[in-house]
Amino acid sequence: MALLERESPKDKKVSLFVTCIVDMIYPNTGMSVVEILEHLGVQVDFPMEQTCCGQPGFNAGYRDDAKTVAKQFLRAFKDAEVIVAPSGSCVSMVRHEYPVLFTPEDGELYEQAIRLASITWEFTEFLVDGLGIDRLDLKLPQKEKLAIHDACHGLRTLGLSDAARRLLHNMGNAELVELNENNVCCGFGGLFSVKIPNVSNAMLTTKVANINDSEADTIVTGDVSCMMQMNGGLSRSKSSKRVMHIADVLAKGLKGDD
Repeated sequence: MALLERESPKDKKVSLFVTCIVDMIYPNTGMSVVEILEHLGVQVDFPMEQTCCGQPGFNAGYRDDAKTVAKQFLRAFKDAEVIVAPSGSCVSMVRHEYPVLFTPEDGELYEQAIRLASITWEFTEFLVDGLGIDRLDLKLPQKEKLAIHDACHGLRTLGLSDAARRLLHNMGNAELVELNENNVCCGFGGLFSVKIPNVSNAMLTTKVANINDSEADTIVTGDVSCMMQMNGGLSRSKSSKRVMHIADVLAKGLKGDD
């Protein structure tokens, strides 16, 4: 199903959908998103009733269970003007799959699903395409070479690639360099890495080799699930390189030298 058209999010309050992995493993990434949005004068709230978007169950084929979880998302964000999340994967679920998971027979729930799908944005997409801002006047504390890993859902379902590069290109002390096979999956794929671990690990091994061969000091991505997968591989291989979420890189720029 094609992505829904949506109105401009400018001058609207943002409701942060922090996602499960950010909440449980990388809470600082959620804080970084808030820091950047507030730096731009955006009002942010956090619906405390939020849980999972239902993607794991949906991808596993348990659509009834996924729908039960998604209903809680609809309740939690029913009053949202704009929803922003630091995850192309979770945003893809809401924008691309909610209009499939719910049908016109669901009545008001379907209407809510369509509305929330139309106001949900991935973090970098919101900044660049939504607000029209790709220069945040940020500067890293010291010069750093950065390369981007394009996460699968963001790249292939949402069409994300340019926004992150523009934000980093306009950042002081940041130099963008290449990562070989930057658009090739890291092997996580949610349940894929659990159900087919040998294939997942082979893909990760190739990704780690490409990271180690890159000139980049830091690899930047827009999905913490990919970050978790790649950092696990880098750590186990005793590599000194690490992957950071773009929100954390940008937030680091808030502390840069004047």
